[in-house]
Amino acid sequence: MLTLSRLIDKIAELTGKAGALVLPLLVLTILLNVFLRYVFNIGLIELEELQWHLNAVAVMCCLAWAYQCDDHVRVDLLHARMSPRKQALVEVLGVVFLFLPFTLLLIHHSWTIFSFSWRLKEGSPMPSGLPARYIIKGIMAAGITLLALQGVSILIRSLQRLVRPEETA
Repeated sequence: MLTLSRLIDKIAELTGKAGALVLPLLVLTILLNVFLRYVFNIGLIELEELQWHLNAVAVMCCLAWAYQCDDHVRVDLLHARMSPRKQALVEVLGVVFLFLPFTLLLIHHSWTIFSFSWRLKEGSPMPSGLPARYIIKGIMAAGITLLALQGVSILIRSLQRLVRPEETA
């Protein structure tokens, strides 16, 4: 099971690092948009939509990696004061009863939305907007799926800490 956990961790890390590479492009897109708008009074819907799409790619690719690195929101006031065993127990309960049910619901709906968008070959409602909106919806569904898999990885490692704390690496 730890092998599966390590595989999921590696996929989440590689996806997160790839998603982080989108951030400089996002910054350049924002700078170009601001420059065109405020210097030349030119507003481009394509750049507005590209900003949102690039932001979505970065966020959805990095969600699982952030969870893996423990860079997510947590009530550290309580968590930091717990023993490693209690932390693992809280993690198991949180993943099983809160995290997985929520992400599984999101996965179901996000893939449904993506497939509907794919069948329609959905594009931007704006005449000059970006085509193929279904691509970003697919990236969002994949990102949520990877996040849920990362939850499974964390569940495996937390169970390992509870069952065999001496073997946890």
